[in-house]
Amino acid sequence: MKTRLSLFIVLLTNLTLFAQPVWHEVLATSSGGRYDDVFFLNPNLGWAAGSGGYVYKTTDGGAHWNEQLFLNDAYIRNIEFLNENVGFLGILQGKLYKTINGGTTWTLVSDIIPPNSVNTAINNDVICGMDAIGTHTIYGCGAYFGPAYVIKSIDSGATWQYIDMSAYAESLVEIMFVDENTGFASGGNSNGGIILKTTDGGTSWTEIYHTGINGEYVWKLQRLFSKPDVLFGSVESISPLNGKLLKSVDGGQNWVSKEVPDTDIQAVGFISETHGWMGGHHTGFLETFDSGETWTNTGFGGSLNRIQVFNENLVYCSGTEIYKFSDENLGTQNFNPNTERERLEVTIAPNPVENQLEFSVNFKTDDHIILRLFDVNGKMLQEFKREVISAAAKKNYSFPFPYPAGTYYLNLHNDTGGQSEKFIKK
Repeated sequence: MKTRLSLFIVLLTNLTLFAQPVWHEVLATSSGGRYDDVFFLNPNLGWAAGSGGYVYKTTDGGAHWNEQLFLNDAYIRNIEFLNENVGFLGILQGKLYKTINGGTTWTLVSDIIPPNSVNTAINNDVICGMDAIGTHTIYGCGAYFGPAYVIKSIDSGATWQYIDMSAYAESLVEIMFVDENTGFASGGNSNGGIILKTTDGGTSWTEIYHTGINGEYVWKLQRLFSKPDVLFGSVESISPLNGKLLKSVDGGQNWVSKEVPDTDIQAVGFISETHGWMGGHHTGFLETFDSGETWTNTGFGGSLNRIQVFNENLVYCSGTEIYKFSDENLGTQNFNPNTERERLEVTIAPNPVENQLEFSVNFKTDDHIILRLFDVNGKMLQEFKREVISAAAKKNYSFPFPYPAGTYYLNLHNDTGGQSEKFIKK
């Protein structure tokens, strides 16, 4: 009997030792569309925030979640914590919130944007990216629809410094710091998707990479946990072009770009130099084992935006659901297959067009919109308009179209991502 029991213990131990990490859903579909952000302070304590205005908290690695906040009709873009008590929440409607009790209650942060700033022209304090570093320092950046700026606090959010970034970028989406002074910001300008670097806490910045294609964004950045000089970036492109994976092995001095088989690429997360995942609003859960040379659609999940890597056996990801990559026995993998966000309803009529481009967009909630024109080769020809949509409405647009006969793409970038509509000029 003892021999059988000993054999059983040995077999159980070996199974545990050789268990392979897999992805599991740990928080079900967000009623608002997707979870734009997930942030874990340690492997067990974390928060998830979604476009439906919800904030959830877990203290056991995602096994159980408690709803902490509901902001009706708010599009929550990001959530970040300095410690288990002090955290920040950014929404696309132009507000920043702070908590000092772990998310139990939140208060509105005011007086971030200077009264004479160009930002006040569009009436928002939109934060598209945040990064807490050290014990008291927090950085934020915005916005994907412009203008570009960075905010910084060195006293846990008691006071803020505003940094105008219009000299470097038209829009900023992501910010990532190595220490209190050295960091990176990414977004876009006339050079396309860009990555900027500072070594003096944001006082001055240098452009260290650009994609060369106007209309693209460098959407997310990641440092490899085991090799801090290895950096990754995701490039959201426009039809008919593919998105891209960016990689640097020297701390950002040099970058290699590889195409990813989809346009709407946003999230990026690698557990080694070769093994990682990417995705976006209209993609599945893409995986590579060869540094992005080839990609496989894993067939589950979707609408990815943030991938937070702890180590090779523990990763969290926000998308239509919250996903966890681990070797724990979490039961069945319950995924919605290749879930996508709902696209904007766009009607171009007449199509083919003649000398006037006329179309309608059905906005189902308040939003922001950037309307751009691209040719069949992915070259941006014109930016038609940037607009704040204050309420749900069907809007009609009309623009002169003095371009030769051919195929074109109308690109629409709103709070839930980008999409392109193909049309013909007679």
